[in-house]
Amino acid sequence: MTKQAPRGAERQDAIADAAIHLVATRGLRGLTHRAVDTEAGLPPGSTSYYLRTRNALLTACVARMLTRDVAGMPPAGTNPLELMVAMTTGLAQNRPDDLIARYELSLEASRRPELRTAIDEGGRQLRTMLAQLLGELDVPDPEAAAWPVAAMMDGLLYDRVAGVGSTLSPPAFEAAVRRSVTALVAGLRGGQ
Repeated sequence: MTKQAPRGAERQDAIADAAIHLVATRGLRGLTHRAVDTEAGLPPGSTSYYLRTRNALLTACVARMLTRDVAGMPPAGTNPLELMVAMTTGLAQNRPDDLIARYELSLEASRRPELRTAIDEGGRQLRTMLAQLLGELDVPDPEAAAWPVAAMMDGLLYDRVAGVGSTLSPPAFEAAVRRSVTALVAGLRGGQ
């Protein structure tokens, strides 16, 4: 039985997934509409039908990663500190392509205002969710605290995919994340 090519929203997700993988594995120079069609197993011209411009393709990558970030949140009711650790370690373990693509796209956004807008909006949404967790942990002014916490978590993730942190075993990485998040939250709470 021949595999049916996805249609509609599924096809758009397949296009974004393929584009993210290409950015992660080939860099931005390897991202073309034709390469995305091939990577996604779609007929030629499919990507350009849905996303006419390179900016539209790059923005679709950002939107798809944000959707996966939100969908990948552990269930409600989880201890907020454990949730922050699980988000960080889970992203590093399960979606390294997303991380590499996110860093590539973030640098590209310094030259593309439309992409910068998409990345900034996604970052605001994630920081709002993080502020809610920090509020549950009794961190004063959780909205202001969300930025340094997100920056620290992002630094841990960057080191995991592009630095010496890539040499850590998964348990050692998780322990380092837990120690870092716990210490930062305790410091933000004023040592309570």
